[in-house]
Amino acid sequence: MGIKVKAVERQLKVGKDAGKYRFMMQAEIYNTLSAQKVIHEAAVRSGISEGALSAAWDAIGLVVKAWATEGHSIAIPGLGRMRFGVRASTVDDVNKVSTSLITSRRVIFSPSVEIKDELKETAINITCYDRDGKIVKRVTSTDPGNIEDPEDSNTPSGGGNTGGGGNPGGGISTD
Repeated sequence: MGIKVKAVERQLKVGKDAGKYRFMMQAEIYNTLSAQKVIHEAAVRSGISEGALSAAWDAIGLVVKAWATEGHSIAIPGLGRMRFGVRASTVDDVNKVSTSLITSRRVIFSPSVEIKDELKETAINITCYDRDGKIVKRVTSTDPGNIEDPEDSNTPSGGGNTGGGGNPGGGISTD
C-alpha cells in the first residue's frame, strides 16, 4: 500500500501565473477512523478487551490534555511527542510585550524516528487528472523520501523555521 496523491489541473486565480493552468497535488484522505474502530482493531491485535482499551484511551486523552496545558511535552508511545506552542509577532521594546502579540496557538507534533522511517519507505502513487477530470497519467514515487522536520532547520526537504518562524505575519515562533 502507498500514499495516494492526486494532481488536478486547475486554473490559477491569483499571483504572477493567474489564468494559467497548473497541476496541484494533494494527498487523498480515505476517511477518518473513529476512536471506536481504532480501539476495536487494537483489541484484536493485543488480546486486551475493548472495554479496558476504551477506558485506557479515555484516561490517556485526559492526561495528555492536562499535562500539555501545564507546558509538558507528552510522549505518545510508538508515534512521537506532542506539545502546545504559540506563534507570535516580535516587538523591539519589552513594554510592548503582551498577549495581543500571539497570532495563533498550535499543537506541535514531533514524530518518532520509527514513524519518519516508515513514511520515508512508503511509496507515493500519484494520479493526474486534467481540467475535465480525465486521468492522464499515473506515477509511482522514486524520490529519496525526504521527511520534513520542523525542528531541524537543515532538513533537505525545506522544513524548518524560515521567514520568521514560519509565521506569515513575520513574527517568531515561540514554542
